[in-house]
Amino acid sequence: MAIHPTAIVEPGAQVHPSAQIGPYSLIEAGAVIGPDCTIASHVRVGGTTRLGRANRVHHGAALGCDPQDLSFTPERVKPLVIGEHNEFREGVTVSAGLKSEAGTRIGDHNYLMAYAHVGHDCVLGDHNVLANAATLAGHVELEHHIFLSGQVAVHQFCRIGAYVLVGGVSGVPQDVPPFVLADGHRARILGLNVVGLRRNGFSQAQRQSIKAAYRTLFRGGLRLTEALVAIERDYPSPETRRIVRFVEASRRGILSFQQP
Repeated sequence: MAIHPTAIVEPGAQVHPSAQIGPYSLIEAGAVIGPDCTIASHVRVGGTTRLGRANRVHHGAALGCDPQDLSFTPERVKPLVIGEHNEFREGVTVSAGLKSEAGTRIGDHNYLMAYAHVGHDCVLGDHNVLANAATLAGHVELEHHIFLSGQVAVHQFCRIGAYVLVGGVSGVPQDVPPFVLADGHRARILGLNVVGLRRNGFSQAQRQSIKAAYRTLFRGGLRLTEALVAIERDYPSPETRRIVRFVEASRRGILSFQQP
């Protein structure tokens, strides 16, 4: 175990022998730092935080900090559970949970660039990228392979589906269904995230099926329920079923499509 002499590891914190703790960092009582983790300088890890294997936390980050909610009191704090091989760059803040027993959860292989923020009770899947100063309000859910560009702001309780790209300085007020590209001051869907789909091995046939499903949803002239039935009937595939299930589960509604 390599713990810098200026670091503070409070009694009751669990730090794996293979982990490294840098100068002036604070690991609070109750925190768990897993194998092969690297904690840089001036990092604060809250007492309800659980870090899995091989996470890297850079200078000035704060994990498991108090939720930014006026109703917060210390006795109500819930866990922050982080998986494996995530990277938190300089100044990243991730809040502990507050209103759900499971708390805030982050999966594996996520990359959060400088000054990104994840609010309380958010749920992030795997292989997501939050670029500089991207911000998630409380209770946001990200599936996987999502790219949020710089200064994107996502409204509380929104959901973002897999393989989505959101352009920079966009406000996301509603759910973003899988596979699309969204952009704008109040983000709208511009089309498919074609580059992201290609990079992740989606075939032309799969992309065409996804495109046909969204054409039915946004341009088919059907009621929402009718459109979802038509998509499953006319374009059955795992990808289109994912779209249908995502839309059916939406509580905030789906982003609109920007007409040409």
